[in-house]
Amino acid sequence: MQERQGLLDVIKERIIIGDGAMATQLYGMGVPVGVCYEELCVSKSEVVASVHRSYVEAGAMLLETNTFGAHRAGLARYGLEGQVEEINGAAVRLARQEARDGVYVAGTIGAITGAKRQLAPPIDLTNAYAEQAMALLNEGPDAILLETFLDLAELRLALQVVRKLTDKPVIAQLALLDLAVTRDGEPVQDAFRILFDEGADVIGLNCRFGPADMQRVLQGIEIPKHAALSVYPNAGLLSMTDGHYAYPSEPEYFAAAALDFRELGVRIIGGCCGTTPAHVAAMAHAVGNLPPIEIKHRQKAESAIVVRSSAMRAVLEKNAGEMEASQEPIHEKVLHTHTVIVELDPPKDLNATAFLEGAKALQSAGADAVTLADNSLAMIRMSNMALGALMKQQGVEPLLHISCRDRNLIGQQSHLMGLHALGISQILVVTGDPSRFGDLPGATSVFDVSSFDMIKMIKQLNQGTGFSGKTMDVPSTFVVGAAFNPHVRHFDKAIKRLERKVEAGADFIMTQPIYDPRFFAVLRDATKHLPVPLFVGIMPLLSQRNAEFLHNEVPGIFLTDDVRERMALHKGARAREEGIAIAQELLDAAIEQFKGIYLITPLLRYEMTAQLTSYVKAKTSPQ
Repeated sequence: MQERQGLLDVIKERIIIGDGAMATQLYGMGVPVGVCYEELCVSKSEVVASVHRSYVEAGAMLLETNTFGAHRAGLARYGLEGQVEEINGAAVRLARQEARDGVYVAGTIGAITGAKRQLAPPIDLTNAYAEQAMALLNEGPDAILLETFLDLAELRLALQVVRKLTDKPVIAQLALLDLAVTRDGEPVQDAFRILFDEGADVIGLNCRFGPADMQRVLQGIEIPKHAALSVYPNAGLLSMTDGHYAYPSEPEYFAAAALDFRELGVRIIGGCCGTTPAHVAAMAHAVGNLPPIEIKHRQKAESAIVVRSSAMRAVLEKNAGEMEASQEPIHEKVLHTHTVIVELDPPKDLNATAFLEGAKALQSAGADAVTLADNSLAMIRMSNMALGALMKQQGVEPLLHISCRDRNLIGQQSHLMGLHALGISQILVVTGDPSRFGDLPGATSVFDVSSFDMIKMIKQLNQGTGFSGKTMDVPSTFVVGAAFNPHVRHFDKAIKRLERKVEAGADFIMTQPIYDPRFFAVLRDATKHLPVPLFVGIMPLLSQRNAEFLHNEVPGIFLTDDVRERMALHKGARAREEGIAIAQELLDAAIEQFKGIYLITPLLRYEMTAQLTSYVKAKTSPQ
């Protein structure tokens, strides 16, 4: 019996037609969204087998196993993390069962992080990829297909893991959010070269875009010599009609696209989301019997990204110079003089007059920046972006909090782009209190990313790269702060967490309010190794009731017994005077250890923090 040709030998001689979408077909057969489609390989194997069969009958020569999310992290969403071997093994056997002579089977592994940059709980990606790869390889697929990877770094990791386990062909496919770069900022041309150099036998693209955009990507880059290309485009953009998901691209369009892909040197052409056996049949009819065309290796032109990066550096230097001339950033100013940030909460209604009067009063008292929370405690307040713009008009320097809670990544980048346009460059990234504890408990907490990731992504924006990896014409110039709560049971762990924020790119730190004067020295010793300045928090108290509320009900605030007892002795105006006196004593201790002071205004009583700002400036100004 003659031994069958290997997949890599076949693609030298003819175009290989891949299959189309598995999930689209299963959804069309009545399998609801929310079901673990990969588990159907075990519980409803005939349904999955019928999809494979339909693609073979349409002319597919390469079947993908129904294992896109059959890694430990994906299966854990359904409580199936213990069935990695069973599901992946069953999937290969099903595909093999339906593969006729001349049809190959690729064991499919999808990206684990997907749209999320960080998984909760975290997972060991190396072990997860190795576990799934071994489960697939044990059943003898003809190749391994790594698909829908948004980040080059993760695809490289998966490729390295698989390459150590097998010498079978490996197809490595990126999914792009931007036509020029991967989500982690690597130009596609360079990403392809890296993947090929590290052992991918076939490199390509799948998902996210339709045929036209994938053709634009391939037309604009140099392909590594001797590399084979694959493409699995979507059937256009997803839409919902009459309650059903649908994609617009017709099979005839894919037939024409397949001819164009062949002209670009592509060897494997299949379909991703929205494609059906009809799309595969159209492509098979168009190019299935045609020999491949050698890739036209274009001379590498000077990369537009490199040129743009050079321009970005010039703009960045210009912006930095303008910022320095107009307002020295607080994280630099605090290195040579005592610097005061004062927090003033935005109003809960539509009247901003008192707030703006307060902001102006604080500036007159000597505040170096006025910081505005972003719906703190999940309570609805006026947009700090709008108020920050009004403050800029009055000559008051704003420092805006940005919460991870209220905006998805689209909204977050849009918000930051708006801040950049307004000339607001100083920000504090916070996680944000859960919505269910606020005044609209039915609202959704988004939390697309953690505060660590948000800091990294903002610093990436400063390098001229958007959250999706898209190159921006102008880089931002954000100075990014991070919050720190020292009032925790395990202080050493809190310091480790703070170190991670600094590693992520934080330029300065702002702490929760501190009410123990002895603690400033402790905090100084614990953070003196950090390369960024700390602004220590102090908030004057209004009354005994205010003190007890903060101590007992507000997360991250702890009052000493001495402070609570002193506030209990006074009422009305006298209590506020005592609150000022306590705050001044705390400031005396803080100034000895730190140059950065962060005053928090209680309930819009800005006259109190204005008085304390003046106190700091008087105590620290040269005599």
